[in-house]
Order: sequence, then C-alpha cells, then structure tokens
Amino acid sequence: MERLLLFYKLIVWGYAALGYISSEQRNESWFVLSSLIYFCLSLFASIIQNVRWKKGAALCSIVLVILSSAYVEPSFGLLLSLNGYELASFYIPRLWGIWVVLLAPIVWLGPSAAKLYGLVALFSLVSMTTAKRHLERMKQQEDRLDQLRSDLHRLTRSVNEYHQYIKQSEYMLQLEERNRLSQRIHDQIGHSLTGALIQMEASKRLMDGDREKAKQLLENAIHISKEGIEQIRMTLKQMKPTPEQMGINRVKLFIDEFSVQHHLPVPLVCKGDLDVITPIQWQVIYENIAEALTNAIKYAEATAIAVEIHVLNRVIKVEVKDNGKGATKIKKGLGIIGMEERAASVHGTVIVDGTNGFSVTTLLPIHE
Repeated sequence: MERLLLFYKLIVWGYAALGYISSEQRNESWFVLSSLIYFCLSLFASIIQNVRWKKGAALCSIVLVILSSAYVEPSFGLLLSLNGYELASFYIPRLWGIWVVLLAPIVWLGPSAAKLYGLVALFSLVSMTTAKRHLERMKQQEDRLDQLRSDLHRLTRSVNEYHQYIKQSEYMLQLEERNRLSQRIHDQIGHSLTGALIQMEASKRLMDGDREKAKQLLENAIHISKEGIEQIRMTLKQMKPTPEQMGINRVKLFIDEFSVQHHLPVPLVCKGDLDVITPIQWQVIYENIAEALTNAIKYAEATAIAVEIHVLNRVIKVEVKDNGKGATKIKKGLGIIGMEERAASVHGTVIVDGTNGFSVTTLLPIHE
C-alpha cells in the first residue's frame, strides 16, 4: 500500500515539475529542496512501522505541500489529495468522510485549479480505496490459506498418529493372542502331557514287579495323550480362520486400498453362500478382480466401478463393471488372456463386454 501511494506521489510530483519548468518564474533551489524534503518524508512514512511517526510524517508533508504550493510552485498543491488521504485514513473509517476532507481545499482554489484538483482527488480516492480493499482481500486469502495449511498439517499429523495407533493396536493384539495361546498350551496341553509322562515313568518302574498296575498306568497315559492331541487339534482349529474369511477379507482390503489410492468409488456386493468357494477359487477371484480394476483405471476413463460376487446354484459369478467409454471391438491383451488362463485352471471361463461401459465376468463352477 505504501509503495503504491509513493508511486502516485511520484506521478503527481512529475506533473508539478513539468508545470514548474514551463513557468516563467523559477526558483530552482527552493523547488529541489522542497521536493527532496517531501520525498524524504514520504520514504520515512513508508519505511517506519510506528503509527505515530507515520501520522507525523503525513502531517509534515501536508504542511510542506501547502507552503510549497504558496511560495514555490502552485502545482505542488495537487499532492495535497494524496497526503490528505494518507492522514485521513488513520482517523476516518467512512469513505464519504475521507472524500469530504479531500475536497475541502477546493474552497480556496480558483475554478480551473479546482477542477484539476478535484480530478486528482477523485483519482486518488478511487485508486487508493480499490488498492486498499484488494490488499485486504489478499490478506484475508493469505490468512485463510495459512489456516488451511495449519488444518492440513493437523490432519496429516492426526492421520499419522492414527496409523501409528493402528499398528500399535495390531501389535498388542498379536502379543495378547500369543500370550493367550501360550497360557492355554501351558494350562491344558502341558498339564496333560506332563501327567501322561509321569504315568509312563511309573509304568516303566512297575513293569517287572506289578505288570497289571503298569498296564493300567500305561493305558491312562495313552488316554491322557489322546486328550492332549485332541486339545491341540481343537486349539489349532479355533485359531485358523475359515477360507471364506481369508478370501473375502483379502478382496475387501484390496478394493478399499484401490478406492482410496485412485479416489474412485468401488462398491463390493456379495450374494449367496461364500463358504462354497475354495481357496484356489478365491485366489483366481482376487487376481482377476485386481487385473480388471487396473485395466479400468488405465483404459476405461471410468468415474465409478462396481464389483459383484454372486454364488448361484452351480456357478460362482464375479463381475467387475465400470461406466467408462467401453469398446466396440475387444482386442485381448495380456491382461484378459491372463484372466482367462487363471479361470481355465479351475475349469472356469471369462466373459468380457464393452457395449455399455466395460465389464469382465468370471464364471467358476461350484464343486460338490
């Protein structure tokens, strides 16, 4: 703002200098001295940060302009509008009030000088007010941008903390599961095997003296060992997730990561009994879905992709469909050929259709 005001002062001073050069009466030393003092005060006002000093420099400039216009060059009085605006803006918040202050000197000017002064005053008021409002808007935008940067930094930090919390939670769950499994093995299986071992040792000692008692102890040890083996089997069975859980969760995780990475909605719909899908079929389904989604991003220019897994009576239908540009003539590349080969390895097939968007349907037979 101060630089723009200084630039306008330089323009008006240039007009005053031309008027001084064209005048008959010249007093060069006083004109140069007045100009130097005026611009020194203007530079001081634009550099200093203290408001009181700024007001003082503006007031001194007004006094200097009045004296210079009276005794050196009348055109110097045109600078009064700029300095008047500079000083009045500190005290008068209303635009019309500043305008009244700028027009006050017209009362003491002649008709021709009043017109020129009014034009310069109007130009000063409009240009400086426009510049001031523009700078205020820029300041607001900068403040808003700083706030957005701060919010982004805070959200990024929250996301990082959330990821750290998730990793820490997963690690704690693993530790808790390992501790639970260790405690269970110690309390149940360990005690059973220890009891069986003690009875087998006792049976060994009684083998020569009391064969019946040794036989009974050995049978008890065998029974306890069988119970321990059954407990191990049941523990491992409870720990191991079902193939259906491993398959669908893996597919869901990939789709969620894909949707976030490409900022694209990818709804997943599952119908029917997913338990009939075998692990090898889940592998084929996962790889075909991944390939179809990747191709849709590369070639389809789609804004939405849908994935459906439908278990029917005799067949498993997996469809990946997008709303992209499609293709009237389908040329099978390595991606589609790879999907067909994977499906054929489990006696399935792949159907591609590019008439309405693009869809890839994998059909896999249900094994009895």
